[in-house]
Amino acid sequence: MPRPRKIVVKKYLTDKEVDDLEGKWIDTSYMKLPVIDYNCDVYYKDDNGDDKLLLKFRKNCISQSLLRNGWQSYKDLAKPSRGRGASAGPIDKEGIYWKKRNIVNTGKWSTGYLTPEGNKMKEEYDLYEEEDLLKIIKDLDIKYKQEDIKSKEDLVYLIIKKKNGVSKMKVNNQVASNPIGFYESSKNFAELPCRLTHFTRTNFKKYNDGLPFIQKIDSMFKKLIPESYENQLKRADEKKHLKIPDTAFSTITINRNFRTALHKDAGDFSGGFGNLTVIERGKYHGGFTVFPQFGVGVDVRSGDFLAMDVHQWHSNTKIYETEEDKYYNQKLDKVYNDNPEVGTVGLDKNYTRLTFVCYLREKILNCPNDIDPRFLKESGHNKIK
Repeated sequence: MPRPRKIVVKKYLTDKEVDDLEGKWIDTSYMKLPVIDYNCDVYYKDDNGDDKLLLKFRKNCISQSLLRNGWQSYKDLAKPSRGRGASAGPIDKEGIYWKKRNIVNTGKWSTGYLTPEGNKMKEEYDLYEEEDLLKIIKDLDIKYKQEDIKSKEDLVYLIIKKKNGVSKMKVNNQVASNPIGFYESSKNFAELPCRLTHFTRTNFKKYNDGLPFIQKIDSMFKKLIPESYENQLKRADEKKHLKIPDTAFSTITINRNFRTALHKDAGDFSGGFGNLTVIERGKYHGGFTVFPQFGVGVDVRSGDFLAMDVHQWHSNTKIYETEEDKYYNQKLDKVYNDNPEVGTVGLDKNYTRLTFVCYLREKILNCPNDIDPRFLKESGHNKIK
């Protein structure tokens, strides 16, 4: 393996400037250095002038046999999600997914939407005159500020919201992204204990079959950043029943054709590193992993390995096909049966870019030692009660 080049970079953006870009798309204009596509260690100067490790990148260090192992085991496990936060990017009102829905109360990267009952209400109240809507609002004793009412549509929304026709939660753009492995307790939809994730329990054989691929990623982490690795392994070993076998990881996030907007990874062990690799099929361009504050972009392709400080702001540049790429990809055998009309971002493409991010979840360390064993083993598709 060629000797890695060492680069020390400075901050090109202040902390506030990069904070203000959260949830936005980042393009190659933020890359102040040529794209890194060679063995490289990148450090940055912190506020005290000391060198801090940002990333270590290695080319072609995962064998074709292990890539096949990862592909065969995990290619189907990046499921649609509307809960990826800022990383899913600004709400795309013109995209296929959201054009089919009536969205309300839209923020930078999240939005509410009308429920099926809310849509029926909208059809009804859209026919009302403004004075009739105002009378309904008065009868329902709806409080509002006059300056917030800019159109008749705002009045309709007030009534629908009062009558519980608006989603109770705000969601993000729908992308193909899913965690496997272990997760801490959560109360988002139902009260769940610390556990193997649902998709792990219901695809347990695939999860288990792909472990040699994941363990190779772990070995690269150990080799390149031994101090951080030992620190993370020590913490992971405190909860061995919630650890991916023979690794320092609790969890793997699998993404498919997912270009992330600017974000920091939430929930990762603060003393650890994120470990990323790619398995690809077909041809595409772009998708560089960019750290805009430091002007650095890395071209992570199939079989490469990137250990990175995921607590720094990062994102991907646009993933796109040239005409040559499209011609090549059209000849590929069909692997997936996605319906592009659903509108999950990226799943209308013939190429595949699977990314695997392996890490230790911080809150796993707060999990109890005594957990209902049904949540730690294969369960089939029946819901655990």
